[in-house]
Amino acid sequence: MLNFRHTKQKQVLLIALPMIASNLTIPLLSLVDTAVVGHLEHAWYLGGVALGSSLISLVFLLLGFLRMSTTGLTAQALGAKQQDAQRDALLQGMLVATGLALLLLLLHPLVMPLVQLVSQASNEVLEQAGIYFQIRIWSAPAALLNMVLLGWFLGLHNARYPMMLLIWNQSLNIVLDLLFVLGFGWKVAGVAAASVLADYSTLLLALLLVRKLWQQHQLPPFSLLQLKQLTGYPRLFALNRDIFIRSLCLQCVFVFIAFRGASYGDTIVAANAVLITFLMLVSYALDGFAYAAEALTGKAVGARDPSELNTLFRLLAGWGLVLGLGFSGLFWLGGPTLITLLTSIEEVRQQASLFLPWLYGLPLIAVWSYLLDGIYIGATKARAMRKSMLLSFAGFVLCYALLQGLDNHALWLALSLFMLLRGLTLGWPLHRGGAHFLVNH
Repeated sequence: MLNFRHTKQKQVLLIALPMIASNLTIPLLSLVDTAVVGHLEHAWYLGGVALGSSLISLVFLLLGFLRMSTTGLTAQALGAKQQDAQRDALLQGMLVATGLALLLLLLHPLVMPLVQLVSQASNEVLEQAGIYFQIRIWSAPAALLNMVLLGWFLGLHNARYPMMLLIWNQSLNIVLDLLFVLGFGWKVAGVAAASVLADYSTLLLALLLVRKLWQQHQLPPFSLLQLKQLTGYPRLFALNRDIFIRSLCLQCVFVFIAFRGASYGDTIVAANAVLITFLMLVSYALDGFAYAAEALTGKAVGARDPSELNTLFRLLAGWGLVLGLGFSGLFWLGGPTLITLLTSIEEVRQQASLFLPWLYGLPLIAVWSYLLDGIYIGATKARAMRKSMLLSFAGFVLCYALLQGLDNHALWLALSLFMLLRGLTLGWPLHRGGAHFLVNH
């Protein structure tokens, strides 16, 4: 038993650590984008990139179900030793991703007019955001296909390829940023073009890696005619629908915090942005373990092995406790220093310090929702995830509605309750039914 537990621990780390390492490149790209555009002659260039990239990120985050569903289905097929199903999970995911990308390209002219109706940004910022968005949206086919390929690699317990792809994408993006903006003087258009080329370059590399992994796993060949004969579409669409609803609620919470925080003044919204950045640090670390939970849970569910799931649960619970306590301690001891590093504006520092105590306990509360999300995705229990998220979202809305007299403290209290409810509503079925809840479809 001890040796089995050690082997499972190694499997967790072999997936988690490469994904954490590759995640560290994501904030680096954001810093480079800010630096190169922030040195142009007008502030509206920076505002345009910020608004345009936020729109693109929101769209792609809402379509993140493409990666999640592919990971869960592929991992289960791996556990069940069904090579046809491993192949079909990739083909179906790529077909759905292509269809959604074409739909985005068809509808994208409607986006910026809607943004102009609701945004209070200046005309100059909106113009630059439009330039960015109109160019960057053409990366949709590559970006969505990359999600599917990333999920497929993880489902096959290969974290090295996703790490290579993410580091390649971010590194090339940074190089092209510098070339197009500082070298060619393309300004905002250069930032967008760099991301488009990086996404398509990453797709080409990913397809080469797919061919290599296909041969390693000795998967059966396929033809385009087989796409019509695949039988898993109803399950895939139901899975994607439920994960989409879950992601939409999650994004609504953070969008509401940003917009409602803005009503309390510029200093408050800036302070909230600083503290939300702290939570992003937590998510970068936890994502690696969530990916491991997806892949290993999926394989165990496919193999219908409750004992392996129980061992995995104990290991993930241990890591969750360590990471939660670690980040809570970091923010308690080093929070003021981190605030100083992120902003030089004294008023923002003061407000961020005032609300910093909310971050002392939040990582320990939130860690369970991240890890349980990974477990549920691997088990393709998206319906349960949807119910959990809707209940948690309702709790967030009700909490803020009742306590909004506390102003910004109400936002942080509602966010803490939201994370707590996510963990409780996902954890209770597992506590009650154990591993059999996941294995029994």
